[in-house]
Amino acid sequence: MTMLHTGGCQCGAVRYRAEGEIGFPHVCHCRMCQKAAGNYFMPLGGVMHDNFTLTRGEPTWFQSSDTARRGFCGRCGTPLFYDGGSDHISITLGSLDEPESVKPALQTNLARKMPWFGDLHSLDHDGSFDMSPEDEAAIDASSRQHPDRDTDLWPMEKGN
Repeated sequence: MTMLHTGGCQCGAVRYRAEGEIGFPHVCHCRMCQKAAGNYFMPLGGVMHDNFTLTRGEPTWFQSSDTARRGFCGRCGTPLFYDGGSDHISITLGSLDEPESVKPALQTNLARKMPWFGDLHSLDHDGSFDMSPEDEAAIDASSRQHPDRDTDLWPMEKGN
C-alpha cells in the first residue's frame, strides 16, 4: 500500500499531497534554512516530483540562491518547500498534517548548528506558562488556522 502524506500552510491557502515514502528526512542547520524558517534549523524531506501534487492554491517562490528556490504561502508566510532543481522537491516536515509520521534520520550543515542546541533537554520547564484546557478551548474556538486535514472549502467555514 502506498503511503500518502498531506500537508499545507497555516491558513490553508496552499495544500499538497505526497505519495510514497518521504526520503532523506533531515534537519538542516545551514544559515539559509535558519533564515527561511525563522528558526535555528529546518526539518526537510524529499518526494519525487511525479509523486507530488498541489491540491489547493499555488505557493509563492523566492530564489534563495542560484541553485535553489523556496516555496511558501504568500498569504500567511508558512515555509513549505525547498526546490534545488533535481528530481524531487523537499517539503518542510512541520507542514505535514501528521508531522510525527516522519522522523528525521540525520542532520546536515553542522557548522551552523547552534552550539548550545544539545543542551535544550536540560532547560527548566515553567509549567505556569503552559496553556490550561480552558486556554486551549478559547484558542480553538477562535482559531483561523487550517485544520490538519484536507477540506472541501477554503477559507474554512464553521462546521467544515
